[in-house]
Amino acid sequence: MSDNHAISGVFCAAATPVDASGAPELGLFTAHCKRLLAEGCHGVALLGTTGEANSFSITERQTILEAALMAGIAPEQLMPGTGLVAIPDTVALTRHALVNGVTKVVMLPPCYYKGVSDDGLFTAYSQIIEKIGDDRLRIVLYHIPQVSGVPLSIPLIERLVKAFPKTIVGIKDSAGDLANMQAIVAALPGFSVLAGADPLMLPLLKSGGAGCITATSNLVADSLRTIFDNVADPAKAAVVDEAQARINVYRTLSNSYVQIPTIKAMVGLKTGESAWRRARAPLMALSDAEFTDLSAKYAELP
Repeated sequence: MSDNHAISGVFCAAATPVDASGAPELGLFTAHCKRLLAEGCHGVALLGTTGEANSFSITERQTILEAALMAGIAPEQLMPGTGLVAIPDTVALTRHALVNGVTKVVMLPPCYYKGVSDDGLFTAYSQIIEKIGDDRLRIVLYHIPQVSGVPLSIPLIERLVKAFPKTIVGIKDSAGDLANMQAIVAALPGFSVLAGADPLMLPLLKSGGAGCITATSNLVADSLRTIFDNVADPAKAAVVDEAQARINVYRTLSNSYVQIPTIKAMVGLKTGESAWRRARAPLMALSDAEFTDLSAKYAELP
């Protein structure tokens, strides 16, 4: 499938492996990014929720991005999360990406204070963009109110796009509400609406959406790519349905326990790399009993 969106395709919300001290395992991480691209991802949306980004320092996040680049991954294939609570930190992290040739970022709103106004959020994003002052920057807004506690309303999105039409180019909608995504598509033709939930990419694409940034793509990027490439071809409907069924089975299993440690454990089962079982505090690895149960169920997956 091809379209005129500024950003489109299958992007993985990549998990971040850590060592026994909780430090990022850079070799495992870069190998994972390369595997995701080989399996069909258009790009890697590193350092988001699934990547435990908010448990890493700014320096660690910079080091992780630099490691991906040093491993030979093209800057245009990377889309790091750079939204932090403090505006100067968001500016610094986004500038670091730009200095390294990475122009696309996913940006949470400042989200410590809840119940803030659209005026406040508009001011925050405006200040970030103006302080960075780089025409290359492309921002994908990040709407995940169940975690951030700070929703991004459609009037706010419209206002930001009107003020910064070349910079605010898309949104990752992880609220799980297809109707909201479809409403954004309808309100802003050409704006890149990316599903944050794997089962919703297919109906979103049919409604004019641009693709996805999802956790289960850590495991089944090939199936998501199959859907993206074939959704517009009626002759491939059965192939698309089969791919979606496989995605749904993996996603259901990944939700059996706490999702992020479960996704990581499943990556470890896929690759044979036990280090993937670890999570960074406050998240915890699956218990031995949970992992044994997960392993048995994983072995039955298609």
